[in-house]
Amino acid sequence: MRTINIHEAKTHLSRIAEEVAAGEEIIVAKANRPVMRLCPIEPRAKPRVIGILKGKIHLSADFDAPLPDDVLEVFEGKSTL
Repeated sequence: MRTINIHEAKTHLSRIAEEVAAGEEIIVAKANRPVMRLCPIEPRAKPRVIGILKGKIHLSADFDAPLPDDVLEVFEGKSTL
């Protein structure tokens, strides 16, 4: 990682951008005091594909049917198994 002054950064921005894009990290200093770090942006993860599991997951016809009373009582804390 190298340090450059802000004047050099303004003068050679295109070249510095190429170096950063290639993976180099650069510190920009003002009056010999670091003020920013230039680093490459991490590539984004692959975009999610909607419906990728279509046809692979099946729900039973009674998926949302009411629970039996004994199971419902356990969920409500009225009894234990």
